[in-house]
Amino acid sequence: MPEPKEKQLRAVALKFKLGQDEAPQVLATGRGKVAEKILETAREKGIPLYEDPELVEILSQLNMGESISPELYQAVAEVLIFIYKMNMKKMGKIPQATIIPLPKR
Repeated sequence: MPEPKEKQLRAVALKFKLGQDEAPQVLATGRGKVAEKILETAREKGIPLYEDPELVEILSQLNMGESISPELYQAVAEVLIFIYKMNMKKMGKIPQATIIPLPKR
């Protein structure tokens, strides 16, 4: 028996190129086996994973190629900061990645 949709694993992949993109865009979104494939691909490519079920819920409602809305900038900025710190850690430029959550508005 398949899992109910609300219990299935969900994943969203974003892309953002500083100086090229105005805002992050949805690259891929999926549930169940598609979500597993998104995560597997990210791991294979060494892309850091960030877990935030509420943000995934919101982002999964966007279409592929769609830019995030300004209301989501702060939440997605936290993800980008996390990824930046993870990349710096990989390059040995900071001793460890520390996540400092921004206050919610």
